[in-house]
Amino acid sequence: MAEPRTRGRWLTLVIFAVVVYVIVRAADTPQAATSPSTGTTGPATSAAPTSPSATASPSAYDPAAYAVQVRTRAQQADVSAQLVMAVLYNEAYKPHDPALERAWQKYKPDAAFGIANMHRATFDEVKKGRDFADRSWDELPDDRDLAIEAEAWYLHDLSAQLPPTWRSSLSRDQLLALGYNTGAGNMLAFAAGTTPGTQAQSYLDRLHTNWAKAGKAVGG
Repeated sequence: MAEPRTRGRWLTLVIFAVVVYVIVRAADTPQAATSPSTGTTGPATSAAPTSPSATASPSAYDPAAYAVQVRTRAQQADVSAQLVMAVLYNEAYKPHDPALERAWQKYKPDAAFGIANMHRATFDEVKKGRDFADRSWDELPDDRDLAIEAEAWYLHDLSAQLPPTWRSSLSRDQLLALGYNTGAGNMLAFAAGTTPGTQAQSYLDRLHTNWAKAGKAVGG
């Protein structure tokens, strides 16, 4: 779940995170083996296979590639697959590379993890009593299906908190998206008629922009 913020601020933060990422990766990269007899560089040790999510470049991420997982997890949580996908598109404003996310988290401990941008406290609350109750928040960057599953159930929990009727002209999906971005308390305030602020409205505008392609991605 993303904190309310402007894209400009995140661009600055991402640039800093890239610098941290490069430094961390450089420090963690083992030196090539050197042959004692010749002094030349020897063959590198074979690396263990890594998951596609860990090796993909930040710019390669496309939420539509996870349409199968979105449909499955949305059905399990009884929420709209189009909404789950649209939220993923909304949350794709920053790079989603596992190593980069962890490098950034060292600088900003309360940063969100995973392609659905979920904070630790939210994940720990959502997983209670669920099939993924034994999973850890710090697995989210490496397991995109887990991130989608947690997102879908959080939207389910937010939906359960909405009253049968509300004063706002916003739809259920719009309110749930706002709840995902700003928290349940703000969602209920919006449902009661409070006008979304600039940042919340920006999130709604992006949701509107992403809605059609989200529907296309999940076959809606």
